[in-house]
Amino acid sequence: MTTDFSEMIDRRHTNSVKWDVKDNELPMWVADMDFRTAPGIIKALQAKVKTGIFGYEEVPDAYFQAVQHWYATEHNWTPDTAWMRFVTGVVPTISSAVRRVTNVGDNVLVQAPVYNIFYNSIVNNGRHVLSSDLVDHDGIYAIDWDDLATKMAAPLTTMMILCNPHNPVGKVWTADELAHIGQLAATNHVTVLSDEIHGDITDADHPYTPFASVNAVNAQNSLTCVSTSKTFNVAALHAATVIIPNEALRNLVDRGLNTDELAEPNAFAIPGVIAAYTTGADWVHAMNAQITANKQTLTAFIAANVPGLTVIEGHATYLVWIDCSQVTHDTQALCDFIRAKTGLFITAGAVYGGNGHDFVRINVACPAERLQDGLNRLATGVKDFQTQA
Repeated sequence: MTTDFSEMIDRRHTNSVKWDVKDNELPMWVADMDFRTAPGIIKALQAKVKTGIFGYEEVPDAYFQAVQHWYATEHNWTPDTAWMRFVTGVVPTISSAVRRVTNVGDNVLVQAPVYNIFYNSIVNNGRHVLSSDLVDHDGIYAIDWDDLATKMAAPLTTMMILCNPHNPVGKVWTADELAHIGQLAATNHVTVLSDEIHGDITDADHPYTPFASVNAVNAQNSLTCVSTSKTFNVAALHAATVIIPNEALRNLVDRGLNTDELAEPNAFAIPGVIAAYTTGADWVHAMNAQITANKQTLTAFIAANVPGLTVIEGHATYLVWIDCSQVTHDTQALCDFIRAKTGLFITAGAVYGGNGHDFVRINVACPAERLQDGLNRLATGVKDFQTQA
């Protein structure tokens, strides 16, 4: 059993959130790949189905050993299995940790433009969003260290949610950058929650560094959320892992996870994750090669065929951040027009904060044929938008 990354799978009418669109529409928005998952996962789930019994389950040591194996072999970090807790998802864990580690009215620091659901986890729990916006230097995003230090030092700032690697700008943070963030956080008694759900999806020559792997300061002042969901396209398995080296912090977060009922697996979560982390490496490497090729195709196409748009060079995630400021500062209007005109469904950047109103985000995790269809629609839509404007 192999995966053909060129296979054009029809996902319409399959209860897919991504593909719940009109028949003529092409969705390239939510972070969901159009590739079948790794063969080892499918085999493991088929074996589970054959048992015919799906009762209550515990999380075995083999699960945590599989997580440890993956991070040791793929990312040069061997977290102790005692630091790990099974959770049903990264986002629920973020919300639970916000409730346990911070107090109502506290500031939770982010770096906009950033994954929009972070804002929900903060605001919905009565905390305040405080952003140290990333600075766009001619298409290269960087941290404003003075601003970050000032906002870390604010009396009510008690947590930072770090996106590592960064969604939507595709930034792979270096070990030095992560160490600097960690030192500022420790100095100001700010706990770092590092969302590393996209960590496996990088260009071959730009590997990501887990925040807690950098040094003891980072490790002892952080919780790290990881998952197979984005890497292997198995979000509906509802399985993730939170890694917390500091015992006191781990106990605090653990209490919240159990209070919020986030620590019980469904019948397919455990075999799926174990199979992913013990048999899926070659599949991930091949998938990453396809994503890199797709990003290169998109970049070349836009440069040649869509004047006014500039692709931000990102080395992580399968989500591409595109500057549309020469065309419009209202990319929601642009996206709405493109969808109505061509059927292409992409995401307007304003929801990510910062300077996102000048950008769109497009998902390139699809076969090359489907990508080309999307690019042709994009070119037509932008051209017609400029004409009608």
